[in-house]
Amino acid sequence: MNTTPPTHVELAIIGGGAAGLCAAIFSKQPATVLEGGSQAGRKILASGGGRCNILPTISSEKDFSSSSSLQIVKRILRTWPIAKQRIFFENDLGITLIEEPKTQKLFPQSQNARDVRDALFKEAAKVDASIKTGWKVAGIQTHELGFEITAENGDVIIADKIILAAGGQSVPTTGSDGSGFLLAKQLGHSILPPCPALVPLLTHDLRLQELAGMTLPVTWQAIDANKKKLAESQQPTAFLFTHQGFSGPAVLDASHWQIQSKATLTISWMGHTKAFWEEQLSTQKTGRGSRTLRSVLARHLPKRLAEALPLWRGLSPSQQLAQLDRESRKKLIESLTAFPLPISGNRGFEVAEATCGGIPLDEINPKSLESRIAPGLFFCGEVLDVHGRIGGFNFQWAWATGRLAGQSASR
Repeated sequence: MNTTPPTHVELAIIGGGAAGLCAAIFSKQPATVLEGGSQAGRKILASGGGRCNILPTISSEKDFSSSSSLQIVKRILRTWPIAKQRIFFENDLGITLIEEPKTQKLFPQSQNARDVRDALFKEAAKVDASIKTGWKVAGIQTHELGFEITAENGDVIIADKIILAAGGQSVPTTGSDGSGFLLAKQLGHSILPPCPALVPLLTHDLRLQELAGMTLPVTWQAIDANKKKLAESQQPTAFLFTHQGFSGPAVLDASHWQIQSKATLTISWMGHTKAFWEEQLSTQKTGRGSRTLRSVLARHLPKRLAEALPLWRGLSPSQQLAQLDRESRKKLIESLTAFPLPISGNRGFEVAEATCGGIPLDEINPKSLESRIAPGLFFCGEVLDVHGRIGGFNFQWAWATGRLAGQSASR
């Protein structure tokens, strides 16, 4: 049994990731960051292929998903807009950011995620924040002085206030193992069932697996069982065929709709419309009737896909347009513009870049991120029921909510 007397702190921050470090910096006080892993900021180091996609260049609430109103998300994000976040990283942390115009992402000029993590450490040290690694929280309960936090090894900390920044469940090897949800539940909060988001999808369809390695731009729609459109892509993004199924930004962004809402994901290859393909497959102009499906489709699609799509509709790629009846043309256009992905599963939290579900936003005060159930408890980051699409949006959410929670807890 551990006989070490409890330590008393004013503010304990559970989780040393992006949100937790930002909360420590903006609390402007000697906060104690409790990190269960051997080092803090591991997900920062792994992000962007080790380069750290710090921010998108532009965003709106439509770039985020939540079971709650996106107006609440918008309200929280407006407390620290992207332009001001960029100023913080460049002026306060001394990290020059460069933009990738094609992807609308911001990276450190050094292309090294460690520079971002270390700059956050340095800034946190300026306000005397201490980071305790290997301090895995086993439980929290209310205490006459605030909260009693117990570690797995039996150590106890009494904190006046707590910021829960323990992350979701994505990539648990970085420390996001879902424990934050259990801790919130101990203090009376409900949890919307977590599920993977921004995750590659699987298929049993061998025809599609045979296209592994092919990448092309697409647009997508998520359609529910009642044929209602739940969401759609804002612009064409990359789609990748893999040996197991599908990946690429388009699939990652759409994945949670299939997993959480059981939606059907339909794909428009190259993002072309029905009107575009109707014109391409028309035989009204002289000489067009002798063209083959292969030659027409290959002008606008990768060769392997141009060969495969007609076969999937029971058509020969060498069939001439003049031989294509109305019903076959209609079905082919549907395959070109609203192809339903046959999905058999997903690759799970181990490779997911974000988490759906978590603490419902109606259980917190959006002005402060303080719990409506347990006063003195604040939330930030991925533990909340909000996630952004791929491209730095989840970091934007982490920075904004970390700052707001830190400021609010210090008042």
